[in-house]
Amino acid sequence: KLLASALEAIGLKDGAKIATAEWNTHRHFEAYFAIPMMGNVLHTINVAIAPMDIGYILSHAGDDAIMINEDFLPFLNVLKDYAKTIKKVIILTDKKNFEPPKIEGIEVYEYEFLLRDYGDESYEFLELSEDTVATMMYTSGTTGLPKGVYFTHRQLVLHSLATSIQFFYPGITLSYKDVAMSLVPMFHVHSWGLPYTFTLLGVKQVFPGKFDFGLILKLIDREKVTFTAGVPTILHMLLYHPESKNYDLSGLKMVIGGAALPRGLYEEARRRGMIVISGYGLTETAPVLTVANLKPYMEDWPEEKKAEIFMRTGFPLPIVELRVVDDKFNDVPKDGKTMGEIIVRAPWVAREYYKDPEKTKEAYVEGWFRTGDVAVWFEDGYIKIVDRYKDVIKSGGEWISSITLESLISIHPGVSEVAVIGKPHEKWGERPLAIIVPKPEYKGKLSEDDIKSHLMKFVDEGRIPKWWIPDYYEFVDELPKTGTGKINKRELRAKYLKA
Repeated sequence: KLLASALEAIGLKDGAKIATAEWNTHRHFEAYFAIPMMGNVLHTINVAIAPMDIGYILSHAGDDAIMINEDFLPFLNVLKDYAKTIKKVIILTDKKNFEPPKIEGIEVYEYEFLLRDYGDESYEFLELSEDTVATMMYTSGTTGLPKGVYFTHRQLVLHSLATSIQFFYPGITLSYKDVAMSLVPMFHVHSWGLPYTFTLLGVKQVFPGKFDFGLILKLIDREKVTFTAGVPTILHMLLYHPESKNYDLSGLKMVIGGAALPRGLYEEARRRGMIVISGYGLTETAPVLTVANLKPYMEDWPEEKKAEIFMRTGFPLPIVELRVVDDKFNDVPKDGKTMGEIIVRAPWVAREYYKDPEKTKEAYVEGWFRTGDVAVWFEDGYIKIVDRYKDVIKSGGEWISSITLESLISIHPGVSEVAVIGKPHEKWGERPLAIIVPKPEYKGKLSEDDIKSHLMKFVDEGRIPKWWIPDYYEFVDELPKTGTGKINKRELRAKYLKA
């Protein structure tokens, strides 16, 4: 109430668009609720992208104000050239005697002083239509300009309810007894909607601020955190941080999304006693569509059999309609083998791309949203993503799943991280190139022949055909990441596929 009343007092009302550039903090959490509940639009900004892209996003959205962490003040340089609609800046800082900078033509406030000077605890929130726009954000896609989407209050409530129901299933449960710390940036698709879901269920929430994995491990231990979520890179950092060995992670539940969960990483988490499952969604879908919890009849299955389910991409949340289709939009067989594109419809799927009718027309077909993700479908309703259409390797007219190869290579004891991309080939069109980060103790020792021999075991088991084994290998110190922690394959292609 203090934040909402203060924002209204300085003229931000009646659907004003308020951008946020902030870490996972209690102030960001306050904005998650205050801004939409007063009838304004919360616009979370991906602070990890280029300043020029941030400028484009602020301008395209037509934001009226920005709440910005002190760490990101250099971004304000883009306001003059790009985001000319922004007339108010609210700075978020833990410093008690912070002096806000002066910016010509813009009102500048400090968050805590704003609440102190203008906040009113008796403020009454408006009665809003459920179709009032609550939030907006832009895709962090690796091709073209970012695309904007927006969500209504109805969409956010239904998404939160359906996500809550999905966590009643066996596997990873979530209730008021849990202590949660989302390690999904709060600038990324509502932190997967988890702050809203946690609040709905009465879950205690821990906000780590800027991600410092030494601190995060301490918080998990001190606050007795039982539930977290993030991309595979986050799990990798939890498991392999130098201080990780000093902490007991057993019993910690984690949902992995944003990228495929490599089998080797899953096995290490399992060895440490963690309970890890996969989930799936996109910016355009608010985001959660599937979670790989168990169905009730699977609860007594052997652990190895359960693990195979957890490694899938999940089954749809309530009221999500999901299909896997061929290029003519016919359903592919539910045989766990035939690949096709995932298309979905659900009440919380974005209705359009903001001010972009051309991209909207490309993405929506007869009411179904085209995800661009390639998956196989199982008779029990689960799906397993095998690639992005843009990442799948086309060799000799057949598809090779880069995700499957990455998962199998990751099991090798000497592999820390791996990415597989398609390299042009005169005869076959494309052949796989594996780019591998060895573990420190294997640096300079891991070879192409080691990986080929390792993959031959899976050929012998019938899990992959022999012609899937990569022809090309690169061993590197690190892999480039996007702002959301995913491996940046566009950058890898630019580096390794030069003519």
